[in-house]
Amino acid sequence: MDEMRDLRLFIAAARHGGFRGAARATSVPASTVSEAVRRLEDKLGTRLLNRTTRSVALTVAGTELMNRVVPVLDELETALDSVAGYGRGPSGILRLNVPGAVTRTILPPIISEFLAAHPTVSVDITVDDGLVDILSQGADAGIRYGETLAQDAIAVPIGPRRQRIATAASPEYLARRGRPSHPRDLLEHACIRTRFPGGALTEWTFETETESLTIDPSGPLTISTQAAEFAIKTAIDGLGVVTTFEDWVRPAMEAGHLAPVLEDWWPDFEGPFLYYSSRRHMPPSLRAFVDFIKARPRLTG
Repeated sequence: MDEMRDLRLFIAAARHGGFRGAARATSVPASTVSEAVRRLEDKLGTRLLNRTTRSVALTVAGTELMNRVVPVLDELETALDSVAGYGRGPSGILRLNVPGAVTRTILPPIISEFLAAHPTVSVDITVDDGLVDILSQGADAGIRYGETLAQDAIAVPIGPRRQRIATAASPEYLARRGRPSHPRDLLEHACIRTRFPGGALTEWTFETETESLTIDPSGPLTISTQAAEFAIKTAIDGLGVVTTFEDWVRPAMEAGHLAPVLEDWWPDFEGPFLYYSSRRHMPPSLRAFVDFIKARPRLTG
């Protein structure tokens, strides 16, 4: 057990950039973390971390140890958690890594119902629009759309079966600039663009039963995908045309603040998936969540 503790502290030091970072993450004194790493190095006869005055970095041997030990310790921890859960129901923390796209309308009711059904479980959600390795980020599971799922992941549909991307503008803007009749007309309009955290602009794709095309319009504002409400509000204020999830702009359209544009061209796509590693053992909180999602009726759109 002492050796396992030393390994855990070594992993924390590597992940958090040094002994002080590991100390903050584990609530263990930095000197204790340093001693644990030194004991491992003495036992193995090789340096695992290169130290500087400001940080530490893995050596080749340290990287090899991390790659081999982390999956084993994670497997052991989930196995112990699973056995400990017998007889008392699921408990503990469920850590999810999700894109901003699901946090506005899809995920809140699901989490509320899940927590009501499992009061001994708590949920920790990280919002991340990037493509990440959920395990390396400390998450038990993630939510992503089909085209960005890891090939070896186990995926469970969550939320609506189908979604649509809607294009809209304020009635005042359309009265001033005219209503587009074809997607290419948007090249002559002011368009509000969104950008992924990695820097790529979101595509403006349109389709009918017989035609599909992607355009690259320009406009007065480009904003992160994580600030979609800002883009919608700007469109309501009459600054330009916005393209985003239909369920995000539907309330503004129903209230008359926005009007649909090129509705016959709105593309639809498969809804999001909950995904997780194919590890043999699952934390009780994740098992409960997967079972809950599978039993929950899925929306048609």
